[in-house]
This record gives sequence, C-alpha cells and structure tokens, in this order.
Amino acid sequence: MNSQFVVAKFGGTSVADFDAMQRCAQIIHDDNNVRLVAVSASAGVTNHLVALTQQGHSDAERAHIVEQIIQIQDNILAKLSLDADLAQGFDLTINELQTLAKHSALSKQQCDEMLSFGERLSSYLFTQVLRDLGIAAQRFDVRQVLKTDSHFGKATPDIKASRLAAEAHLVPLLNDYVVVTQGFIGADQFGQTTTLGRGGSDYSAALLAEAIDASSVHIWTDVVGIFSTDPRLCAKATPIARLSFDEAAEMATFGAKVLHPATILPASRKGISVFVGSSREPHAGGTWIEKEKRQEAGIRAVTQRKNQILLTLKSPEMLLASGFLARIFTILSNYNISVDLVTTSEISVALTLDNAPNASRPELDQACLEELSQFCHVTVENNLTLVALIGSEIQLKCEQSNLMAVLADFNIRLICHGASKHNLCFLVEQSESDRIVQAIHQRLLEAA
Repeated sequence: MNSQFVVAKFGGTSVADFDAMQRCAQIIHDDNNVRLVAVSASAGVTNHLVALTQQGHSDAERAHIVEQIIQIQDNILAKLSLDADLAQGFDLTINELQTLAKHSALSKQQCDEMLSFGERLSSYLFTQVLRDLGIAAQRFDVRQVLKTDSHFGKATPDIKASRLAAEAHLVPLLNDYVVVTQGFIGADQFGQTTTLGRGGSDYSAALLAEAIDASSVHIWTDVVGIFSTDPRLCAKATPIARLSFDEAAEMATFGAKVLHPATILPASRKGISVFVGSSREPHAGGTWIEKEKRQEAGIRAVTQRKNQILLTLKSPEMLLASGFLARIFTILSNYNISVDLVTTSEISVALTLDNAPNASRPELDQACLEELSQFCHVTVENNLTLVALIGSEIQLKCEQSNLMAVLADFNIRLICHGASKHNLCFLVEQSESDRIVQAIHQRLLEAA
C-alpha cells in the first residue's frame, strides 16, 4: 500500500434519513484515515427510480413518483441548510431528474442516467452533514474517475483508465478533504452515465480503493458483519470475525447479501483488506476480509440464493463428441448469460442461472432458448434455490457425514462439489430451502 487512506461506503439504510447520516458522519469524524466516502441512494429512492424506467405509467403517475423521491430528500433537507455550492448542484440535479422523468420510454443509456440520481442526490446531502460536523468535505462526481464500457445496466470497469483518472483528479484532493462521491455509477468513454448493476456500491468502493491504493475498504451497512447464515432465519447465527478473500467471495456469490460479490475482486488484486460493520453499532465489531492465512478446515457458513433456474441440455450427439460444451457456452456468452454451476453426464449438461426478481431483464430470453433448441433438447426448471456451504478444505467426510443425514430428509435436484475447496453447493426446491438452511446450521454450525 502506498497510503493509509481508507475508503468508506455507506449503504441505503445508512443514509436513509438525517439521523442515519449523522451516525455515519460521526464514524468518519472518529477515523482520520477515512479520506474517501462512497454513498448509496437513500433507502427507497432506487426503487422509485426503477419504477420510472418502466413503461406503462401515466404522466400523473410519473410525476407522483418523482414527488416521492423528492420527499425523501426533503425530509433530510428539513434539518440541513446546504452551502451555496451544494445547493446549486442539488437543485440542478433535481431539475435534471424531473426533465428525464417526463419521458415515458427510455433508452438503455437513459435508464442508467435515471438510476444514477439517487446516489447523486444523497452525496450532496451527506457532504453537508459532514461539513456541519466540522469536517472539511468536498463532493466529487465519481463519473470523472470510474470509467467503464458502454454495457448499460451492468457496465464493466476499465481498471487502467480509472486509475489514471483517479491519480489526476481525485488523489490530489485527499490530503485536504474528505471526498464524498457516489457508489454504483460510472461513465463510459463518451461521458455517458453507466451503472454497475443493482447493489454495485460495494463494488464501486473497492474499485476506488484500488484506484487510489487505499489500505482498506470499510463497508458500513445495517448488520454487525457477515454471519454464519441469515440471522433472520436462524436465531443462533453468529458473526464471523475473519474471512479469507476466497471464502468471502463464495459467500457473496452464493447468497450472503451483506456484500456485493464483485467487491472482492479489486480488493484481492491489490491485497486491500475489507471490513463489514454496522453503522448503527460502529463499536460492536464486524468482519475483516483479508488475504488468506492459515485457516482451520471445515464449514464456516451456510448461504442460500433463491430464484434460480436449472437449464438442462440433452443430446445424443454429445456422446463421445467434442465441441458440444463450447457451442453451448458460446451461445450463452452471446446473450451475456452468466452460469453459476455446471454438471455433466454422457449426453447432457445441467446449468444453474440466477433469475433475481430485481434484474432489469429475464436471465433467459426466448431467443436464446430457440437457438439452443436447434441442436439439443432444452428443459427449464424454475422456483429453485441454490444452497451453499462455505468454508475451507470442505470435503465430504468426517464432520460432513452429518450433512448427508440432514439432506436425506429433502429432495436434492443437483449437487456440485470439487471445483472449489471453499464451497459445496446443491439445488433444492425453493419452498424447502429455508428449512434446509435451518437444519444444516443447527446440525453443523450450532453444535460446533
């Protein structure tokens, strides 16, 4: 690390209202190493913005949605008086939102522009909260430094271009100011607004940390670290003090919603430690994610990811033939479809795909299915959940014999094990997944 700078990210619930923002400002006040802050949209705002990107609303309905967004901001503004520079930018941003919201049909680029307003507005307000606490704070438009391609809705960052832009425009500010910027958004080479995908603020913070050579990233959310499973599901779930990059990546990928999966990529590339804690209880500890050290073998957590699709492709031509899988994955790649798990037999291959309910489009569209159907029989199963055991050196022996006893009571659609020493995954009916997670946690983790 070339610096001791810390990047802090505050999620939507952490900047939901004035009191929440004040708590976050105090966290920054108490840690002089925090020099760069990435904020999400205030809780509820992004859902309203998503509604504005959808067709079918009347002019009156669209105007009402905009008023709801403004009301969330006004509730915070009622306890603030924006400095002239912030007031000018805030008012201009509101005007841009109102103008764009009048369009009933938005292009993909305009959808990203619409979705960016939440972070842009909250960053003005949070900058003022910091100033009122006596902190020299400066708002900064992240689109000046976080450069991406033009894949609107889920843009891919340009690491080299972002680093060069950060060195030129952002780093010079950090010695004199706490810089407040936005998560989730960036800009392509033409200056058009892009987004990194829903929940991408964590990812943004890690990318910015990489770009400025920060020592660590602090992700402040509404829970005290990453738990052994969802504490709302298992009352005896416990926070995990330390995780390796690999373990955290597996947990985030397979359903631990506290952390965006891509966050680990830039952190692990540069060895930047990641802390996850609660902005409501900043002194209650949390989870540190660091480069892997000696780790005791065994299961450390169980996660689940609902709304999964199982795609089974079967063809007798696959028997003793080469190129079948290549053909399948070429088609999936052409439709920008990401595959999670893969299992194969002599004449078939089964793939799991995410079908998140808040996705901008269905993961599988009809054109893709029709193209696959030209050379194999296609079966699509929905309403499934991917359950994952996360840990180190996981093997189906010894303590895992208890796992087989648990699973014997349920219908398992698919099992995937061996590709990674950090996970063991299986697919189950969504209606049974909560009970399976509870049973596994009770048998394997609570008794540990």
